[in-house]
Amino acid sequence: MSTDETSAARRRHRIFLGVTAAIAAAVLFAAHEVLLPFVLAIVIAYVLTPLVAWVEARRVPRAAAIIVVYVIVLGALGTFVRFTAPRVGHELANLRRELPTISQTVRTKWVPAVQQRLRSVGLGSDAQPALSGPKPDDVAPEPPSLVAKPLAEGAFAVELQGPIAITPAKGGGYVVEPLKETHEPTFDVDRMVAEFAGKSLTYAQHNAFEIVKIGRDIIAGVSRFVFVFGITLMLAAYMMLTRERIMGFFRSLVRPDTRTSYDELLARIDRGLAGVVRGQLIICLVNGVLSAIGFAIVGLRYWPVLALIATVLSLIPIFGSIISTIPAVAIGLTQSMGTAVFVLIWIVGIHQLEANLLNPKIMGDAAKIHPVLVVFSLLVGEHFFHITGALLAVPVMSVAQSVFVHVRKRVQAQDPEMAHEPVGSMLPPPPPPAED
Repeated sequence: MSTDETSAARRRHRIFLGVTAAIAAAVLFAAHEVLLPFVLAIVIAYVLTPLVAWVEARRVPRAAAIIVVYVIVLGALGTFVRFTAPRVGHELANLRRELPTISQTVRTKWVPAVQQRLRSVGLGSDAQPALSGPKPDDVAPEPPSLVAKPLAEGAFAVELQGPIAITPAKGGGYVVEPLKETHEPTFDVDRMVAEFAGKSLTYAQHNAFEIVKIGRDIIAGVSRFVFVFGITLMLAAYMMLTRERIMGFFRSLVRPDTRTSYDELLARIDRGLAGVVRGQLIICLVNGVLSAIGFAIVGLRYWPVLALIATVLSLIPIFGSIISTIPAVAIGLTQSMGTAVFVLIWIVGIHQLEANLLNPKIMGDAAKIHPVLVVFSLLVGEHFFHITGALLAVPVMSVAQSVFVHVRKRVQAQDPEMAHEPVGSMLPPPPPPAED
């Protein structure tokens, strides 16, 4: 085949792949609402593939290895839920019963302290809510009165004295009544709670049908969760069973002379994702166990629930740790200031251990993403795809960073002046050695 024919064949191949990729992207965009099981299946398959390979290396058929791994993982999760669910449910019931006490603490301690602090810096109002009875130091105002003074020819002049309001009446004439005193609105937790409760009961009375509809939606949501969970496990099993065929298909789309570069790119992406996905799961488990130990030592109320919240929210880097800290410290404040301080110091210590020991050891250097990029990816993912986007933002950023580093390395390798520059480093080059 001549050079022109080879170039034409390569051009047709690129056009075919470009058109096919555009069609696939359009189909995925149109069907984005049903892609969640496939995305979750990819994550599960990627996380469990090393375990399946380890079992398969013991001369177990792959299908049987997948079943063994599913039984072990799901059995461990089921056992954990079985032993922890009663305690968590008990703690949630206690929390629901003690919410009035916590509300009373907030109303009598926290709110006055905040109001006093705001008034001390000139941001609050000195107006106090009116009491039900008169104060002993108060001076009763003069009541309004009508004074009639006789005039010549038997007429009288009527004078209005005191705080009197005169408003036009609907049928003509005017209405004379005492002027009502007005006060600046103040922050009253009791009034807010009472109004909220009253509005909630009124809504329940007038929207019983909507409440029934909400219950029906909850049942439908649970059914959908069970269905999606089953479909996800099935898809993940198929992906692990045929992983060589899947990877071989994508590798066949690349020209033979660039397959070495393609293999290097996949290896780089795998190193990054292994740290972000698998490493983050291990760190979540360690974070939850250490949080439970610290909360139990100090006697923090509802510590199983708070430790579970810390474990789950640790899946979201940075923001998850901040969000999980707030309820733990708040519950600690309802017990004592010392408890709250201990909880805060313990959580900070866990995150220092995570940042300085667990991240370098578990995730490794290949998974390092600059904190600015982490925050950016989290904000973008949450804005466009809500909680799902926040969970998948960092893995997607890891893939994008791996692709960027790989392409940059290829480009620099073709430039003699850039061939020896470090690739992927965000640090300045070291200074030249000092001359003697």
